[in-house]
Amino acid sequence: MREIVFDTETTGLSFAAGDRLVEIGCVEMINRVETGRTFHAYFHPERPMPAEAQRIHGLSDAFLSDKPRFHEKVEDLLDFLGDAMLVAHNATFDFGFLNGELKKLGRDIISLDRMIDTVAMARQRHPGAKHSLDALCTRYGIDRSHRVLHGALLDAQLLCQVYVELTGGRQIGLTLVSEDEEATVPVFEVDPRAAQPRPMRIFAPNLDELARHAAFIGKLKNPLWGADASG
Repeated sequence: MREIVFDTETTGLSFAAGDRLVEIGCVEMINRVETGRTFHAYFHPERPMPAEAQRIHGLSDAFLSDKPRFHEKVEDLLDFLGDAMLVAHNATFDFGFLNGELKKLGRDIISLDRMIDTVAMARQRHPGAKHSLDALCTRYGIDRSHRVLHGALLDAQLLCQVYVELTGGRQIGLTLVSEDEEATVPVFEVDPRAAQPRPMRIFAPNLDELARHAAFIGKLKNPLWGADASG
């Protein structure tokens, strides 16, 4: 099963209000295991970057000034996405910007049937708890010490680990090859020697130990085993 975990950075909160996509990071997973294939791109937003958005992701007008427009990278992006299910944290936001950019170019939008929202999954699994990416990383013991600012590819890589935990934990992927390959390689192998019973070892007390035990027993007053069982 091929899935793409992705994240976006934008100039603001609403594509309909004129905000644009400025970064996308995608990580390929097969059978919930990262393959090492990624797609990452920055985009010139064709509008100024608001200060409040820049404080979140650190992407300035100067940095984005020489980056390609979305239409220049759209084919590469769609080729990478293919027909895989798409996983995102608060996915309606990311889908809104991705589909907004596609619609602006007159391209077919991506069906919401392909959307997997990890926020919705977290709310169902941990009702009443915090569901931010940072909070889930803390809950599952995922190292995010290198996450100073939001970054699309880094956040997608962290989300891969969170997604595995939300879908059953790391025990779900016990093989390193895909289902359509003939052989599977187990991650954990059992030592065949563990199945062989060990011979019984008998530890008999020596004479000195027997003498010390008898001396200790002799010091006990009214031991239970010396009482008259008849009452």
